[in-house]
Amino acid sequence: MAIGSNQSGGIFSDINITPLTDIFLVLLIIFMVATAITIESAAHVDLPKVQSQATTEKPKGVLVMYTADHRIFVNQAEVNEKTLPAAIKDAITKDPDKLVVFQGDPAVILADMVRILDVAKTVGAQQIAIAVAKLPGGAAAGGEPGIPSGPIVPPEPSSEGP
Repeated sequence: MAIGSNQSGGIFSDINITPLTDIFLVLLIIFMVATAITIESAAHVDLPKVQSQATTEKPKGVLVMYTADHRIFVNQAEVNEKTLPAAIKDAITKDPDKLVVFQGDPAVILADMVRILDVAKTVGAQQIAIAVAKLPGGAAAGGEPGIPSGPIVPPEPSSEGP
């Protein structure tokens, strides 16, 4: 802010807002770029890879699968968004460990995964796990049950009627 005197001898006080405007525009550009980078880098879930021996034991817990085309499966049964809490709650009541295992496609958005796991936690899951994908050549050719060895392929709907 510049204070000086004008021609008639009085005090001249004006605020020069040009530097302030420049600073705001630079900050706006910085935040726009930072937001774009943050959103782009944190959008997809990269499942961890594991290299382990094949086991024959049945996987524990309730398996919740989420596919790239936004289909949800609870223990191989397809459910929709509205029936998801009830389906998970029914499956958890049958499981003594109260464990929910999330198995998602690599193209799954992080927010979708967090939303599904939050639903599981609110309906009574005491433990939550994320299924991992196998490293190529890391285990037996048949693959380990409950652990995806590639993109998730949902089960085919049965043709049997009720």
